[in-house]
Amino acid sequence: MLMHAPKFFAELHLPFAHSTVIGNTYYATPVPGAPLRLRISFTQTIHADTYGGLRLAIVHADRGEIDAVALNFVDHGTFHRRDEAQNTPKRSKQYGTFGPYGPVGRPPWEGAVTGGLRDAIEQYTAVWFPGAWQAPAPHRTEGRTAHSTPAPPPTRGAARAR
Repeated sequence: MLMHAPKFFAELHLPFAHSTVIGNTYYATPVPGAPLRLRISFTQTIHADTYGGLRLAIVHADRGEIDAVALNFVDHGTFHRRDEAQNTPKRSKQYGTFGPYGPVGRPPWEGAVTGGLRDAIEQYTAVWFPGAWQAPAPHRTEGRTAHSTPAPPPTRGAARAR
């Protein structure tokens, strides 16, 4: 299945400089030189080529996988807006999931809101890789062509005047 997984993981704006995507799996060394690695893969549902979340695993270089957690797209609101807009029934296989076929020329996860997933990944990895999230992540709108004028800073006396 051609999912364009590198684009999906890029949309999460993970701060790990030492990372790569191979196939449909993201690999990272959040703390360079440390024996722990992070692996993020898509979780399959009971339906062929349909993904319902992400599986995060902590892998020790010598001992293998030592911990894992599944993050469900439904639990993190990833496709809530899309599914509500399309009136997708909650008990259907399309609700809170994505499959191999999306809009032509666009990724199959079109409409995903990844903020909840990113927050959960940050919370989980902060336990295993303290300080790895200190580096600021790129702003979510970075690279867009729309520009706005920043609001002027508040004046000191404005809050007291009524």
